[in-house]
Amino acid sequence: MAKVRVRFAPSPTGYLHVGGARTVLFNWLFARNQGGDLVLRLEDTDTDRTVVDAAERIMESLRWLGIDWDEGPDVGGPYGPYRQSERREFYREHSKRLLEEGLAYECYCTPEELAKERELAKREGRPAGYSGKCRNLTKTERERLKTLGRRPALRLCVPSVGETVVEDLIRGSVSFENAEIGDFIIVKSDGMPAYNFACVVDDVLMKMTHIIRGDEHLSNTPRQIMIYRALGYELPQFAHVPMILAPDRTKLSKRHGAVSVEEFRDAGFLPEAILNYIALLGWSPQDGEEFMTKDEMVKKFSLQRVSSTPAIYDITKLGWMNGCYIRQKPTEELLNLTVPFLKDAGLVDDEFVRDRKTWLSEVIESVRDRVRTLAEVPDATSFFFAGDFVYDEAGVKKYFEKPDVLSILTRGRSSLENLESWDAQSIETTYRKVAADLGIKGGDLIHPTRLALTGRTAGPGLFVIMSLLGKAEVLKRLDRAIGWIQNKGTGRTPLVP
Repeated sequence: MAKVRVRFAPSPTGYLHVGGARTVLFNWLFARNQGGDLVLRLEDTDTDRTVVDAAERIMESLRWLGIDWDEGPDVGGPYGPYRQSERREFYREHSKRLLEEGLAYECYCTPEELAKERELAKREGRPAGYSGKCRNLTKTERERLKTLGRRPALRLCVPSVGETVVEDLIRGSVSFENAEIGDFIIVKSDGMPAYNFACVVDDVLMKMTHIIRGDEHLSNTPRQIMIYRALGYELPQFAHVPMILAPDRTKLSKRHGAVSVEEFRDAGFLPEAILNYIALLGWSPQDGEEFMTKDEMVKKFSLQRVSSTPAIYDITKLGWMNGCYIRQKPTEELLNLTVPFLKDAGLVDDEFVRDRKTWLSEVIESVRDRVRTLAEVPDATSFFFAGDFVYDEAGVKKYFEKPDVLSILTRGRSSLENLESWDAQSIETTYRKVAADLGIKGGDLIHPTRLALTGRTAGPGLFVIMSLLGKAEVLKRLDRAIGWIQNKGTGRTPLVP
């Protein structure tokens, strides 16, 4: 049995989309599960759409996700080159053979003539495929058209009757009427190979055994099968994975949030969370487990468990899953991952990180259960770095406008001023005693204190916050809040928060 060989063949026209990431992941999982090879091939023959640095950015996104490949433009391999723009001689050889064997022919029709044909077919209710009028041109007619300056495209001779059946490992048998396909172009008039032709030639020469791709390519498959047969090559096995749709079941686009791997990375998602999530878009392991490492996914993956129905993209679930992965991260690793986001927010610099690494780790630890992405950490921790925040408006009405809040905060502050052991447990013991002495609930002291120290009504545990801020800063912020409340109560303008 031939060794399994699969490929991921993106066009370098933009970023790595979530759909492309899912496709390459399924190929990678299948190859690793079967002990096979994954080939990275860049389909860059569409020069008008190719973006200069897109290929490198796609490869960088794959590396960030933790997906490697056995052959490709950067690592080489026995069946290179791995950029279609460098493989034109292979396409010329194969197209020449088809032309010489009478399985393809030169077409001199202009774009305007083809447009008129399609319009006429539409008016008459016929399939809009090519009429085939250049198939039987005489040598004299071809020479005459050449003297007019027309450069021919090359079309494959397609049977006008019958059907072509795609035997798909996921969707089963799918039939296409040959008459609705018509003679299609395999080499464009500028000499560049059409997508379907280059794809087949490369898949054959690179010895692909399985073609695993999105089902938007299903309509291309009968054409590719015709090319395989015309060239006399054995067919690979096809597997078309379901589309990924937005929650409203429309085509996924930027209006639904991040859709590229780079956007996910910049938004603070972890690569292992993204891989885990997109693996479940159209596939599920037999044991129904949701959280899996890459090794576990490799062990469990099979094409038989891939669904034929569209998968629904849910950014909320991805955020939840990412938060779960954040909570599992070792402290030092989480710190290293978070620092770039804190730097971008202007909260820390290299010197701060170096001098206060332990404290910073504790600050991040205090919020790790409350964030879904790394990008949320700066906002969740900003009050630790500066006390010039504005008090939450709803919190002010709920806690600072209570008639006895001044006496409660003042009593709390006094209890802290003489506290010698400054740690969360000692602070909590002291605060609980104050509440008991005042005959109030703990929350009546804790909630306004939290607002005074953070400007917020929710966050990490208050006593953890107080221990991390330090005694001097806590007293300073309590004084600020007490002064703010006093000024507001007298009708004077409150201190600028």
